[in-house]
Amino acid sequence: MSAFVHWFEIPATDFDRAVAFYSAVFHMELRVENFMDDQIAVFVMPDGSSPGCIMASKRLLPGNTGTRVYLDGGPSIDALLTRISAAGGQIVLPTMTLPDGNGDIGLFADLDGNVIGLHTP
Repeated sequence: MSAFVHWFEIPATDFDRAVAFYSAVFHMELRVENFMDDQIAVFVMPDGSSPGCIMASKRLLPGNTGTRVYLDGGPSIDALLTRISAAGGQIVLPTMTLPDGNGDIGLFADLDGNVIGLHTP
């Protein structure tokens, strides 16, 4: 089965700060581009695929009440949550095991107040 999420956009008010935050948390370089008069920083996976981006746009407003995306929690959500705190993010939900063998999740608020989920099977 291929990934169900094909693309996501995480809004940012301070683009450079958001790019630095996500780069530090996920240990990856994001590819900065212009798209339709907006700045975006694309997540690039080891296989070359791009599942989504950070976006500075007047069309998107950061916040914690909208749609929530869950990003790959890798082998240890706890390790990511530690890096999130170190980078200035806030832990909203520490690692929690889901029922019925559905893996673990955690939630954090980035520097713009977006609440993002982490999931590991």
